[in-house]
Amino acid sequence: MAHTIPLRAPLDESELPPPTPAATAKPGGTTAGQPRTGTSVAQQGVGMLGITVTITADEHRQIWERLTPHLPRYLTKVENHPSGWGLRFEFAPFTGREEEPARPRASYEDPRLRYVPESEDATEHRLREAARHILGDLYDEARKEWKDAAYVADLRQAVQDAPDRWKTYEREMKALQSAYDYLRTPQAGPEWPAAISRLVDAQERALAAAVAFDDRAVDIARVHDKHLYADLSHAGALAKAGYPEGAHWHIGSAFGGYLSGFLAEEVGRLIKQQEDHITKVARLAGTARS
Repeated sequence: MAHTIPLRAPLDESELPPPTPAATAKPGGTTAGQPRTGTSVAQQGVGMLGITVTITADEHRQIWERLTPHLPRYLTKVENHPSGWGLRFEFAPFTGREEEPARPRASYEDPRLRYVPESEDATEHRLREAARHILGDLYDEARKEWKDAAYVADLRQAVQDAPDRWKTYEREMKALQSAYDYLRTPQAGPEWPAAISRLVDAQERALAAAVAFDDRAVDIARVHDKHLYADLSHAGALAKAGYPEGAHWHIGSAFGGYLSGFLAEEVGRLIKQQEDHITKVARLAGTARS
């Protein structure tokens, strides 16, 4: 039985790994270490950069025999991709603390995978290129999953007691807003100095809570910057780390090592607005009385 292998990238003429993520070949379902053969659906993915390579069942088996020594232990399943192009790989969950996945050096030196020009041996050329595409794509996908896991692991280490600090901040901000709103009521008039004193206390507590949260937010922002090109969004990574509420946290930026946009800055601006308003009210009220 013949097998058709669709490749997203043409067979190259170099022994070097392709500069962009390699495309995968497409056999039937495959379990790590024990490939299962099957007939692939040909001519799918119209409009994509790619070609198809037809091989015999024996050649299909040979490809997986050659790849087996270089398959990682964490590979659990290989199956046809629903798009019809390439393969879909499944891996044991990464912790993010393992060594970053990389194609084994031995695979580049394997005589059964080493580049052979098509003009020298067309069959071997097809087999080896298909095998190299499979192996390259496998490690590309593994690296992507590992990077997400590393992002999540770094966040777990950085977050620590940030949820409790955020709750404290929210509580103190509500108290600050309540103290400020009270100044607008008729009841505040007879006890104006005391009401202002309570507002000042509330401002100091809110600012202290913001500073305390920022101490954690800086570490979180640095993790976000470290994983700037991860597939996960900030909120998605926090959710995977166990903090879905983190989507609502005010986390500043540490882009390029420059810290900006943190909570204490925002609270400081609010306090200044409150004080400017109170000063203006006092000035105008004094003018009216005179």
